[in-house]
Amino acid sequence: MATLLSLHTSSLLPVNFNPTKRTLKSLAVLDRAYKMRVPYELKEGQSRLFHELPSGLNMEVIFQKGIRTNPDKERSKNPPLVFVHGSFHAAWCWAEHWLPFFSQYGYDCYAVSLLGQGESDAPAGPVAGSLQTHASDVADFIQKEVRLPPVLLGHSFGGLIVQSYIANMRSGKFSETENLQPKLIGSVLVCSVPPSGNSGLVWRYLFSKPIAAFKVTLSLAAKAFATSLPLCKETFFSTQMEDHLVLRYQELMKESSRLPLFDLKKLNASLPVPSVPRSFIEVFVLGANDDFIVDAEGLSETARFYGVSPVCIEGVAHDMMLDCSWEKGAQVILSWLNDLN
Repeated sequence: MATLLSLHTSSLLPVNFNPTKRTLKSLAVLDRAYKMRVPYELKEGQSRLFHELPSGLNMEVIFQKGIRTNPDKERSKNPPLVFVHGSFHAAWCWAEHWLPFFSQYGYDCYAVSLLGQGESDAPAGPVAGSLQTHASDVADFIQKEVRLPPVLLGHSFGGLIVQSYIANMRSGKFSETENLQPKLIGSVLVCSVPPSGNSGLVWRYLFSKPIAAFKVTLSLAAKAFATSLPLCKETFFSTQMEDHLVLRYQELMKESSRLPLFDLKKLNASLPVPSVPRSFIEVFVLGANDDFIVDAEGLSETARFYGVSPVCIEGVAHDMMLDCSWEKGAQVILSWLNDLN
């Protein structure tokens, strides 16, 4: 059974939290947990929880309860939202703007930190996991803690993890019994790596934008974003983004990834992700016009794969949820969510 540890008051725990079915860890255990040297301070109404995976490792979760403006309204009207980050990020990247935004519209929001990222435990080995193990960890959390079928949102490589989740949900790999499978109401792919991986992006950049290809490689593969403020800004944010904000997020990114998310060679060998029937699940493909990492063809590839039309937002960059115009993407997703209800 899952184990949660709340760092804030019990009133901030998920609405479906049942103390008879879960055991809170003692604060002494917390003292031995990994701590980011650049801590992310939670906002009002947020709590940090730790979900115990079947492996015994703990996965950090930042939770923000949806605000119910009408107490007579059925609590399950809005599906829960579960957010999955990409490389060099963690749960905090969603907690900055999007968790407060969606919670004010009545959505219970959960942002996970994948293993080896943020304040989650790190497994033994050179990488944090595989596409399948990360998706399975998210599925275990949804199955044991969220209960209601959620909408699953993934950014960048987190979007590829969401795609793997969808494929595995279809094939029934996450559980032995049909009734225990963690179903989804829908999914949102935000500036997502396409189903075939990032190799196509790299090759297109090499031939069409060699300078950009060099910068992307330097920034991400060599992790130069961590030491160069201009390169970090160009990689993840809009030119209008204020430098002091870029510096703050740069420091958090440097602390967020103790292990690489994947072995990229093994990852690319396992791709593309298996296809699913186009009517199987609602998928929303969202991109950014100023994305320095995922180009327009990458966005189109993902949309074609799921048989939907992509939406590309003007004036935002790859880190749409942190950018200076973060509310543009949030508003578009909110409109899509309203159409689901």
